[in-house]
Amino acid sequence: MFERNRPDVQEQGSIAVEIMLDDGSVVAGKLLISAMRTAFDVLNGPAQFLEFEPFEGERRFIAKSALKAVKLLAGARPLNLAQKLHDLDGFDPHMILGVKPADSWDDVRSAYLSRAKTYHPDRFANTELPVEVSNYLAGMLRRVNSAYSALEIAHQARKVISTRQHEAVFVSGRQL
Repeated sequence: MFERNRPDVQEQGSIAVEIMLDDGSVVAGKLLISAMRTAFDVLNGPAQFLEFEPFEGERRFIAKSALKAVKLLAGARPLNLAQKLHDLDGFDPHMILGVKPADSWDDVRSAYLSRAKTYHPDRFANTELPVEVSNYLAGMLRRVNSAYSALEIAHQARKVISTRQHEAVFVSGRQL
């Protein structure tokens, strides 16, 4: 029977690495690590052996004393949706809606409606989604709504400014 709370049961993760051994051979594969640990923790930890699975081969243990170098390989990692949701590297409403700053207001509005339909929760009401995915969709809908609001405020301000530019600032009391 599977017991979640047993301390000896740990989820496994992996990191793509290229390992150079003392004999000069180079092996590429995955360094298997426990959840919530980094490659640095595993390589500098007290264990004498590393659990390693070559890309082409069977899982094996490699002695740390046989390592000459370890290179982390940049591979496609799965998206961490929670991190992506809270990524505050800059709020660009045009990028979020997929429009250019020079696009017309009608283009901005149609892009907003399209994105809002994509992420709206009613679209997935009959589907059982993982909590992480539904939180991501709700967060993206909030971002789309915020982007549209920001562009709408700027659009309204431009309309007011252009209207005021055409109005007379001062009209004298005499008739022409």
